[in-house]
Amino acid sequence: MYIVEEGFVYEKETHLTVMKTSLFFSGDGFAVYDCNGQLVFRVDSYGPDIRDTGELVLMDPNGRCLLTVRRKRPSLHQRWEGFLGEKCEGTKPIFSVRRSSIIGRSNMTVELFGEQTEEYLIEGQFGHRNCTIYDSAKETMAEIRRKVDATTNVMLGKDVFLLTVKPGFDGAFAMGLVLVLDQIDGGDGDDDGGVDLNRTVPITDCDFSS
Repeated sequence: MYIVEEGFVYEKETHLTVMKTSLFFSGDGFAVYDCNGQLVFRVDSYGPDIRDTGELVLMDPNGRCLLTVRRKRPSLHQRWEGFLGEKCEGTKPIFSVRRSSIIGRSNMTVELFGEQTEEYLIEGQFGHRNCTIYDSAKETMAEIRRKVDATTNVMLGKDVFLLTVKPGFDGAFAMGLVLVLDQIDGGDGDDDGGVDLNRTVPITDCDFSS
């Protein structure tokens, strides 16, 4: 079932490497690559105050707008909404993301609107790059984890991480949720940079090197 675009629904489990980057300001955008090093998605934000604008656009490698995520104001739950393509006045969102509780840190609830009404749950801590997206039946749809460099067996810093998309789940939708999580919880946790995992952690995902 596709939510954003059918071409990003994979037939087998797919590991995507997500890198925080920007054309002008370090850490303000994203580039997402597949296991072959091919660019899949990009997010370019032109300035250091993107969190104040409350809007991000997910694009394909050619710059075509796939999805716009925008913060809904005012909102006690820090609610974000997702729109197909570029958001225009009067356009209805296709999904929303909010904290499950306004008290303390909590999981995220994702509501899918329209004909494909569905609810997803995001558990874990995105700030530590350790969270899972579940459907209403508690089946894992996608996972976000720290990435290990297969050549050096070193865990990379949090600006490079893995998005694992399960078969049949929309990778563009999953990446849209990553954008929202980064805005809400991106600063959580201590960034310990690279950690040497030699002889302690097996390499199970495909490696990407630019």
